Amino acid sequence: MTTLLIALLLLLTQSCSEEEVVTQPPIVSPPAVPVVDVARPGIIRDISSSDLVAEMGVGWNLGNTFDVISRDKTAWGNPAPTEFQIRKVAEQGFRTLRIPVTWAFHMREFAPYQVESAFLDRVQYIVNLALDNQMHVIINVHHDDEWILPTYQDSSRTKDRLAGLWTQIADRFQPYGDSLIFETINEPRLKGSPEEWSGGTEEGRTVLNTYHKAALDAIRATGGNNTKRHIMISTYAASSVPAAMDALVIPNDDPNVIISTHSYFPWSFCGDENGPSSWGTEEERSGLIAEIDRIYNYWVVERNRPVILGEWGARDKNNVDIRADYFSIYTREATTRGMVPIVWDDGGNFRLLDRTGVVWEFQKLVDAIVDSAQ
Repeated sequence: MTTLLIALLLLLTQSCSEEEVVTQPPIVSPPAVPVVDVARPGIIRDISSSDLVAEMGVGWNLGNTFDVISRDKTAWGNPAPTEFQIRKVAEQGFRTLRIPVTWAFHMREFAPYQVESAFLDRVQYIVNLALDNQMHVIINVHHDDEWILPTYQDSSRTKDRLAGLWTQIADRFQPYGDSLIFETINEPRLKGSPEEWSGGTEEGRTVLNTYHKAALDAIRATGGNNTKRHIMISTYAASSVPAAMDALVIPNDDPNVIISTHSYFPWSFCGDENGPSSWGTEEERSGLIAEIDRIYNYWVVERNRPVILGEWGARDKNNVDIRADYFSIYTREATTRGMVPIVWDDGGNFRLLDRTGVVWEFQKLVDAIVDSAQ
């Protein structure tokens, strides 16, 4: 009897253990990528930021990939980026690749805010691929909104962490030439606030200027090529509303600073899933041109600062011909004024490239961008 009881207890214990193993959450491992072999050393030429921007043509965003708000960078449905994807984008005629990056899940929260070397390797691998395809590249700090809070209360901690992060990024890419551009913060704003997308508050705009300065100072302090690297800084939420543009201060009046602005104009057509799918009246065309002209006049004409339109586009509403018309006008008007339009591709509602099959899902839209560039 005792032997039978012990056997039953052992069987029950084994069953519970097996059940516990099955119900444990899986460990998410990042997709394997080739080991980063070497850096791509280059030079920082003695040219202005305006001259550099003039070389950049039109661009494409590797959206919803490295910027996923998770350790698993495929969690939003896109496969890990590959050599074939980057080559496809370059061969189409896009001369600039913007790589949005969210760092919070791959760095420590406390000083010295160490970033995982393996994650930096993955970012560097894609940077190298783009440079090998003769593209300009932008890397940034993207969906790190949970700790980049533009408030007086959080400013000291945020500046310290932002400087620590950019020091590590800048150190890793210090040998790279001026085809690599740093963008300090993507759409800096206080999430959920009433003024989130309307230019922010005076406090938010003031604190944001100190964040840009902390990031730029950290980059410059790493020396070498980073002393003159071209750097993008954005308005509050990367907005083009007057309050946001008026408040932006160029840190140290640095000559190698480029303005980063996003303009999904008009949002009702471009981004609102419940907004109209039609666009193209004379009034709507004039409104879009006026928006682009306003950004151009404010920064390029009046302040002699080049502009990169880091995000723009229109979500799929089963209206490809209308969007092609919109894309043509947007690209032509932006590039005619010397601004770089970098279309947003998230692999979802704003998708252009089928990243699994590595084919253009909306070839007509891609052609409209590339063929309309001036």
